[in-house]
Amino acid sequence: MRGNPEVVVIGAGFGGLGVALSLRRAGFERFTVLERAADVGGVWRDNTYPGAACDVPSSLYSYSFSPNLSWPRRYAAQPDILAYLRRNADAVRDRIRFGADVVAAAFEDGRWRVELAGGEVVEADVLVSAVGQLNRPSAPDLPGLGAFAGPVFHSARWRHDVDLRGKRVAVVGTGASAAQFVPRIQPLAGHLTVFQRTAPHVLPKPDAALKGRARPFTSKLARRGVWLACEAFTWLLTAGRASRALVGGLAAAHRWVRVRDRALRSRLRPGTPVGCKRVLFSNDWYPALTAANARVVSERITEVTAHGLRTADGREHPADVLIWGTGFDVADFRLPMRVTGGDGRDLAAVWGGRPRAHLGLTVPGFPNFFLVYGPNTNLGGSSIVTMIEAQCRYVVAAVRRLAETGAPVQVRPEVADEFDSEMRSRLAGGVWSGCSSWYRADDGSVTTNWPGSTREYLRRTARLEGVR
Repeated sequence: MRGNPEVVVIGAGFGGLGVALSLRRAGFERFTVLERAADVGGVWRDNTYPGAACDVPSSLYSYSFSPNLSWPRRYAAQPDILAYLRRNADAVRDRIRFGADVVAAAFEDGRWRVELAGGEVVEADVLVSAVGQLNRPSAPDLPGLGAFAGPVFHSARWRHDVDLRGKRVAVVGTGASAAQFVPRIQPLAGHLTVFQRTAPHVLPKPDAALKGRARPFTSKLARRGVWLACEAFTWLLTAGRASRALVGGLAAAHRWVRVRDRALRSRLRPGTPVGCKRVLFSNDWYPALTAANARVVSERITEVTAHGLRTADGREHPADVLIWGTGFDVADFRLPMRVTGGDGRDLAAVWGGRPRAHLGLTVPGFPNFFLVYGPNTNLGGSSIVTMIEAQCRYVVAAVRRLAETGAPVQVRPEVADEFDSEMRSRLAGGVWSGCSSWYRADDGSVTTNWPGSTREYLRRTARLEGVR
């Protein structure tokens, strides 16, 4: 259609709000954001565990067109990030429908028919899925779990009604979330047991309180500096073994300074190559694990009992509360709704367990359909907001082309295939294929991460190339 296309955006986190704000800034007003929850924020709304914060400096973990000049810390905490998103949402709140749970979407007769729970259908010319990657908490299905007598919850669904003071608390997992909440609950717990499958590489976090209100020029300068630093860190992770050895050496030095007990330090030594799992930034992770009331268990968990967890050595570790710090199901990229293309094919069936999209944005056979934070757009060393903004600009360019020509926008199959081959080639044998992690699909391919710099991604998404 020509003129002013109608756009439906699914999700009101960083991605969905970014698309909505970008459309309005570009002069497009016929858009609706469908959010199944009662508030905006996505992962920053859902993850309210103690210590939740960003591991990217706030100046870069924000929209470039909407800087926050009053961040209280260099690395913003969850309440501050959520408040920032709510303030930005005010500019498009008239276009957000809360409590709108999308269950299916199909491209029929040149339009997208979006079905909500309850049967209502919303139609649009363009459909944008901005449901993100970190929305399905992962927890191991251990024998006997149903017999555990105490509270059990995931860090992404934190039970604030559970009082941990004086309790025997068992935490399963040593990833990014655990590295933030464990130091906060350790002083409260009577005894804390952390079950570790693989020890993470941990670097010091250069955090600090920020005083007063920054000037716009200073804010832009800080953002540029942080971006360059993140680009450099990404290069260190992806350039080769020598550069990764430097990162590993820094992490080892941090561990040696923070953990003086030789046996515990050995237990906390990572057994995987640096970078193949997420590198963590924390100043209080090791102090929490070396506290008198804390213990790290590396033996494999075999079952959950009524009053604890049993490990492969036969020992039962008593616990009153069980907390999963086990991250999210990401690699198969299951969308929370069924998406059917113009030829009647289901997107999940097209992917067949290995999600792929040209530039992480478009899939052949699915006209006027775009993914934000789609396959192969996650990062190991920089701000995902940089990637999201590039995708927002791409979506706006596609909507503009649709408005000008009336012709559906979709990537050519051969272009998508060539891009997929490039991703598989560049990621095979790279840093993220070196161990089992949430970055990898069942067939071993890396389906989440972008293999290059954000500079490269910004350049490649700057034009609508390869579409028809």
